Amino acid sequence: MRSDMARLRCGKTIPLLGMGTYCPKKDQESTISAVHQAIKIGYRHFDTAKIYGSEEALGTALGQAISCGSVQREDIFVTSKLWSSDHHDPISALTQTLKTMGLEYLDSYLVHWPIKLKPGVSEPVPKEDEFEKDLGIEETWQGMERCLEMGLCRSIGVSNFSSKKIYDLLDFASVSPSVNQVEMHPLWRQSKLREVCEENKIHVSGYSPLGAPGNCWGSTAVIEHPVIKSIALRHNATPAQVALRWGMSKGASVIVKSFNGTRMRENKRALEIKLDDQDLLLIDQLEEWKLMRGDFLVNQTTSPYKSIEQLWDNEI
Repeated sequence: MRSDMARLRCGKTIPLLGMGTYCPKKDQESTISAVHQAIKIGYRHFDTAKIYGSEEALGTALGQAISCGSVQREDIFVTSKLWSSDHHDPISALTQTLKTMGLEYLDSYLVHWPIKLKPGVSEPVPKEDEFEKDLGIEETWQGMERCLEMGLCRSIGVSNFSSKKIYDLLDFASVSPSVNQVEMHPLWRQSKLREVCEENKIHVSGYSPLGAPGNCWGSTAVIEHPVIKSIALRHNATPAQVALRWGMSKGASVIVKSFNGTRMRENKRALEIKLDDQDLLLIDQLEEWKLMRGDFLVNQTTSPYKSIEQLWDNEI
């Protein structure tokens, strides 16, 4: 297996470097153009979700690239996610995603959040009365397993699941998740969760691997950290490349979002960097700060959750 790939429990391989396609303005043309650039640069792993509003644009770009012979479908790894208001019917939700994207199957389909919203809720920041009282996902996971059986996807997984949520899921799952996609970067290293996932052969995929600079929930703290900068200087690399390579060194794939061609090339060169044991030790000793995206979500909504830990673990 190539060094820039990881093998999932289902046997499928996943590229360690992925391109995120979340676009706040839902700018279809910019997304299509960026995906074409990414394919030319060498990206083969693309991440989207119904709530991102980028499924159609990503599918259009991939279809165009496949049609003109720039890439073959089997060489592309595509992930999308089940939105929280579709938990009652994952099969219909995935069928619609495939129709929107013009694809016959997804390589990975993830439960986006371990929460249920009432059918029809389509805003990323829900109101309190839009949450379902029954927060269990056993029936949801049965629907995900059925998607796999029907050949609508090649693997199933979860996103934003804590260790407790993983254990809860494993108690009843007939098919264990192949992936858990969570926020992960040098200042939120997810050590405990990574251990739990490794023990259960669940691949960790890290979103916001640079700390989400430029987003309302993010910060430049990762790429501006003096330790990250010093390591980058020693390796003649950028801080972003160091942060990305750190995630890969932990066995995770990293989903980095940039529509800028220069940055996309720079990010891809993270695959060429070799961090040594001292580098990794220095990063592991950094003081952690976390909960950026989750706390933003909680603080912006009138949900019954008062912290992201409660949202994950339902400890209310």
